[in-house]
Amino acid sequence: MAPIIHLVRHAQGYHNLSEENQQIPDPDLTPLGIKQCEELCKRFDAHDKITHLVASPIRRTLYTCLRSFAPAVDAGKKVIALPDAQEISTLPCDIGSDPSKLKEEFADRVDFHLVKEGWNDKSIESRYYPTPVKLEERSRAVRLWLRELVSKDGEDAQVVLVTHGGILHFLTQDFDGVKLERGTGWDNTELRSYEFEDPTGQDPNASLKETAPSWRRRRGSAIPLTETEQIQIQQAFQARLAEEIKTRGGSSDDSSAVVD
Repeated sequence: MAPIIHLVRHAQGYHNLSEENQQIPDPDLTPLGIKQCEELCKRFDAHDKITHLVASPIRRTLYTCLRSFAPAVDAGKKVIALPDAQEISTLPCDIGSDPSKLKEEFADRVDFHLVKEGWNDKSIESRYYPTPVKLEERSRAVRLWLRELVSKDGEDAQVVLVTHGGILHFLTQDFDGVKLERGTGWDNTELRSYEFEDPTGQDPNASLKETAPSWRRRRGSAIPLTETEQIQIQQAFQARLAEEIKTRGGSSDDSSAVVD
């Protein structure tokens, strides 16, 4: 069996309740979000097969991972916080807390060795400012990092990565179902499973493909989008992102990267 990457969108946070709440810095999960984690924990049937837990260092993704995959946590697995897996936007809700605060809050349940000072800097010059080029670059970096991670455990590796609705489309290079008005086609605590397209590990992009059981579970006999259709939806998504950047006072030069 090839290594499996289980990708998960975080549970509901307070920023999901209203546009005004998007101004809350690094918000908590709602009571419904906590319940969603409990339900995911019950329906996921491979807790004993998990070799690695990974999450964006944003608080809601860390808590989603700790709660939803509690059996693996209780068995001794630490959550690795991965800065490149953080969400797209520059809204306060999508800007993470300082490393010192995170380490104090999560203690030894989370491995923060990759989270350095400045990981939550989303200024124009930073790695995490959301131009399409930068989003594609760091999504590729995440895939390469995951491939290196599973290479140490062979074909039995099963990794859980809890991340965010926007960046998930760039990670998977799949924009099927994206809803432009909400910035994602993924529901809270939705889980999809993937393999690397190239089992030899030579693909320079480390591209992922959804496993057949995962696709059937959520789409039945539907036919995946063509490459042309994917590109068209991606361009529309990136155009909306560029417009939002300009509306919030970002550099007008960013719009030129939309179709890069």
